Amino acid sequence: MDFKINRETIPASELIYSGIQEQGIELDYILPDYYPDIFRLVKCEVIPVITDSSINGDRLSYELQCDIRLLYCSEDGKNLQCITQRQNFSKSAELGRSADSPEIQLSAKTDHVNFRAVNKRRLDVRGAVSVKISVMGEKSQEVISDAFGMNIQLKKIPVKYASKKVTAEKVIQLSEETELSPAQPSVSNIIRSECSVSECEKKIISGKILAKGDVNVKLLYSSENSIESMDFSMPFSQIIDVDEVDETFECSVSADVTSCNITLSADKDGENRMLKFEPELKIRCRAVKSSEIMIVSDAYSTVYPCDIDFSSVQAEQPPTVYNENFRHNAKLAEGESVPKNIYAMWCSPKNINTRIGNDRKSVIISGMITYSMACNDSSGNISMPDRDEAFEETIEIGDELSGSFSVDITKISVSYNITSDGILNAKSDISVKISVGSSAEIKALTGINIDDSAKKQRDGDYAIKLYFGTENENIWDIAKRFSTEIEAITEENELASDCLEKSGMIVIPIKE
Repeated sequence: MDFKINRETIPASELIYSGIQEQGIELDYILPDYYPDIFRLVKCEVIPVITDSSINGDRLSYELQCDIRLLYCSEDGKNLQCITQRQNFSKSAELGRSADSPEIQLSAKTDHVNFRAVNKRRLDVRGAVSVKISVMGEKSQEVISDAFGMNIQLKKIPVKYASKKVTAEKVIQLSEETELSPAQPSVSNIIRSECSVSECEKKIISGKILAKGDVNVKLLYSSENSIESMDFSMPFSQIIDVDEVDETFECSVSADVTSCNITLSADKDGENRMLKFEPELKIRCRAVKSSEIMIVSDAYSTVYPCDIDFSSVQAEQPPTVYNENFRHNAKLAEGESVPKNIYAMWCSPKNINTRIGNDRKSVIISGMITYSMACNDSSGNISMPDRDEAFEETIEIGDELSGSFSVDITKISVSYNITSDGILNAKSDISVKISVGSSAEIKALTGINIDDSAKKQRDGDYAIKLYFGTENENIWDIAKRFSTEIEAITEENELASDCLEKSGMIVIPIKE
């Protein structure tokens, strides 16, 4: 008698590489002739961005861009001077093995930065940037979905899994010009810019994804004897080609700013009032399709000895995303330490740590929020101090966390006030996006070996047997024990479920 096995393949993610790389930052800069001498250093920032990445075999390559922005005052102290330099690094990492359908996650942050004036015309900057690397691949898991012949009996279970994953990226360049309002003074120097992207709207259109959003630019610039702020928004709408994607896929879209060039120019009166914004965005799309199949979780033959092989199979689901907000309050200064005048305040989360709560239904997020401001100190000098404030927040998920999760934290807004008692308080609204991966470990059959050279030996020649079953006993286990068909037991005893509803005698028909 022929014996045939049908098999299916279930894909699942596997970690190929996880690590951190460091890159040193060194800048020895001599001021151009048109810059005034250095009298007092104010602030230095290093802003790292990953602009490109690729995998060739077992080697990851990526491009790291670091913008260095250094602010100083000249001897007259009226205007801040801004020095901006860009350094690019080509980096690589050996993954150890190649990956099928790789997904790359790279995030860069500044670890530290030190700066000093060597003399009135020369600046020295030293620092370090670290890049967190994660590369996921896809593995194939082969399972048995059906079998025929040799009096085989099969126990099947439904399995829902992520059957197809598709990713796509698109880099776009935006450009828009604007003029300062009549109430705003003209620009002497651009001293700080912050460019972010709002949550993207998305729509699937047969093999394409329409992504819409806004680029929000916050600008800080110096004018004569003051510092001014400006907010600017640019909408975008893009179509990204994503092969085979339709309405059956679950899709997520995100956009990151890789660079934002701001060009200052004069108006018809010769004043610096015209600004051209040119942000570059990288739009990422990820689409996942779920499927359901029946797989064999147990098997036996009613006639022949049978050996079976089991394996633990990972059945992934599309991630579930939870969006929450929280507010952080901080006391920044009081009394004489309160700045004489505050022009602007901003904040940024850093050193983020996460862990699952004791109830396994919450995520505890801790870290630091750095509050920064542009102000005049008690002596009237322009200053840009930072203050780190610790925080810890518990985000309730509601469902039990069983798989991996990732947390993305962004600042929504920051505000401040000075009380009548002379206390400077700040509050920031923080957005938290938690992506929870769901993955079930399933015991599946991967092999069935039947010995057709000899039949099973029974303990007697009989057609039925009486058996005392216990409440909730599985009928499959009973049928397997007596090497008979499960349908014969359910029909003979008029059973309606997979388990016995109560204890008692049942009839076991012996069928081969």
